[in-house]
Amino acid sequence: MDEIAIGTLIASTLRVATPLILCALAGVLCERAGVIDLGLEGKMLACAFAAGAAGAVSGSLMLALLAALVVGLALSMLHGFGCVSHRGDQVVMGMAITMTAAGLTIVLGVAWFKTGGQTPPLPDAARLGAQFTGLAEWLKTVPYIGTTLALGLLGHNWLVYGAFAGVAAVWWLLFRTRFGLRLRAAGENPAMVDAAGVSIVALRYQALALNGVFCSLAGAYLVLAQNPSFVPNMTAGRGYMAMAALIFGKWHPVGALAACLLFGFLDAAAIRLQGAPLPLIGAVPVQAIQALPYVLTVVLLAGFVGRSRAPKALGVPYLKER
Repeated sequence: MDEIAIGTLIASTLRVATPLILCALAGVLCERAGVIDLGLEGKMLACAFAAGAAGAVSGSLMLALLAALVVGLALSMLHGFGCVSHRGDQVVMGMAITMTAAGLTIVLGVAWFKTGGQTPPLPDAARLGAQFTGLAEWLKTVPYIGTTLALGLLGHNWLVYGAFAGVAAVWWLLFRTRFGLRLRAAGENPAMVDAAGVSIVALRYQALALNGVFCSLAGAYLVLAQNPSFVPNMTAGRGYMAMAALIFGKWHPVGALAACLLFGFLDAAAIRLQGAPLPLIGAVPVQAIQALPYVLTVVLLAGFVGRSRAPKALGVPYLKER
């Protein structure tokens, strides 16, 4: 592969992995606190619709991001109300959020825009632009690796770089702060945390609030950076892939990042392999190539769910002893 091909593959990997990274960080935060979130898919989809609808109507990037943030926080608080305050079944609640979002986004899209559930295309002012383009042009003049680095690492929008910064921030929050210690303890031994005078309910709501922020960024990215408008079910299982990534990464932000980059690489490689003949095999059907990331998700879930040790209190509602 030449420099341009390698750089393009790296760039595609980063772009595809960004919503997975953001969504996986959302899952890491709330599951470390003891709350299972199978609603990642639905939260991301609802936030994508909110960003698409607000951006199409207002033409403002800030309003589109704000709408996604409001919806993400609202769904996370609803999740907390059902699972933390009222100790409902966390799996059922997460699936309910996902199923509701899948149907409601289509219904609202049809009712508001009359375009089969899609939103109108967003204007350029409401979309995320490329960053460091000037530096990229200069870097291309560097021999041997300049073109690869310029195409692969520069010229992305700020959410791509923000996703990697988010990994470092979540790692620091979980493992270098008192809040992170308490949050992790809430997912391991909530009775001990409660005995120390710290509210488990408050900790889990705080984790879910951060979960909503990252889900809103992941959903907004799909509309503001990848596609020019919202399309029904445009998340296409990314929430479940993020769930597989955090399990594969053992509920650690850096491990989840590695898994998301692997998924992103497979997705990017699948696009390049479409129609390309392989040695001893010949041309691989497009459908088989497109299914690779999802097949890997199933394999990882089947092979690592039992080996990765989840937080001990994950999925267990906490009932304070009197």
